[in-house]
Amino acid sequence: MTVAAAAVPLLEARALSFYRQDEPVFAPLDFQLHAGELALVEGDNGSGKTTLLRMLAGLLHVAAGELHWRGAPLQRDACAGEILFLGHQLGLKTDLSPRENLRIAAGLCGCREGASVEDVLAAIGLRGYEDEPVRRLSAGQRKRAALARLLLLPATLWLLDEPYANLDRHGIALVNGLLENHTAAGGAALVTSHGAVSFHGGEPRHIRMHS
Repeated sequence: MTVAAAAVPLLEARALSFYRQDEPVFAPLDFQLHAGELALVEGDNGSGKTTLLRMLAGLLHVAAGELHWRGAPLQRDACAGEILFLGHQLGLKTDLSPRENLRIAAGLCGCREGASVEDVLAAIGLRGYEDEPVRRLSAGQRKRAALARLLLLPATLWLLDEPYANLDRHGIALVNGLLENHTAAGGAALVTSHGAVSFHGGEPRHIRMHS
């Protein structure tokens, strides 16, 4: 990668806003996120943290402002597969097993080079539960089944809304390790969290939401 290419933000927001019933959910927001960076999205309840991530994921329409991806206006088709959103709704089919859910995700988005469904499930802590219907898993195991997509899919930007919820200290350490490895490999992540989190990779950038 050239110095010039490295200097171009992976994601850039310019005066980004979202309105609900003609009322702004959060104040115009400006930020840049470069490859290898982790940013913690902070704000009070109702400040728009989840709304921001859903907008960046293309699930909500941008009301005002601009979004740029790799230096050009963001086009959803152009960055398809490069942005992965994990929200409060885990996106799992509960009658299917973790293995079946991951195979569906891989069929839609492809796999990270060298990754396999079996290896990912073992690494995420679901060995022995690969073929159990998701509805029979504990809340923490369901969260791990959703997090497994981070290891399997080839996304560059992770949008993680409360990724530590329903996880014990081992699960929290697992998420921190995933984030550290992802950013070290040139990926980037935006993360929301209500709790105090100690990231292994050092102090993250902070994006403060204001209404």
